Amino acid sequence: MYCFESRVRYSEINSAKELTLPSLLDYLQDCCTFESGELGIGVDYLAREQRAWILSSWQLKIAEYPLLGEKIRICTWPYGFKGFYGYRNFLVEDARGNTLVEANSVWVFLDTGRMRPVRIPEEMLKAYEGGFDDPLPGGWEDRRIPFSGEGDRREPVQVSRFHIDTNHHMNNGKYILVAEEYLPEDFVASGLRAEYRRAALQGDLLFPCVCRGDDRVTVGLLDEEGKPYAVVQFVRKD
Repeated sequence: MYCFESRVRYSEINSAKELTLPSLLDYLQDCCTFESGELGIGVDYLAREQRAWILSSWQLKIAEYPLLGEKIRICTWPYGFKGFYGYRNFLVEDARGNTLVEANSVWVFLDTGRMRPVRIPEEMLKAYEGGFDDPLPGGWEDRRIPFSGEGDRREPVQVSRFHIDTNHHMNNGKYILVAEEYLPEDFVASGLRAEYRRAALQGDLLFPCVCRGDDRVTVGLLDEEGKPYAVVQFVRKD
């Protein structure tokens, strides 16, 4: 297990002084990026090898949002590799060791030259040998989110430069930033699922399609033909 400690900053909170969902996701991404960097298989290594880890899906279970100034501990570990898939869990804890957030994620190892998934190399498997742990207990929903494409259509959003990360794609957290704009004002999420079907690039237009249920809001971020770049589902807190 790899962990780092932080403190919730003013720039990361909402009007209720709680850590925002996009900021929470940034912490999770930062954690696994720090781990791979310290193992020598991080961003620079992947760029040299023309490889990248692309997030396929994740699910978050949120017991409580940390507050402004609160000290938190973010942890991650891989619990399985299969072919070109990697499976990884995350935890966010408060200063007393209480679990605030649990997360599960599925990643795809990509050849960025050919833009095709490839088998994870032995060098990378060996680097992670000492960092494996058991998966978090408790059930996780399927990584595929049912989405019919029927719902309330909203004005398109253009992918801008600030959305783009080192893979030259729209950053995973930025899809959440766009999607949560379509939540009702009184909506507090106790869970989040996101499925990434293909990467949006700078200049692309995202056509939001919003589907509301009793306890969930699902937002499809679509292209002009109605094919999803990503599907994001928010679960309402009881």
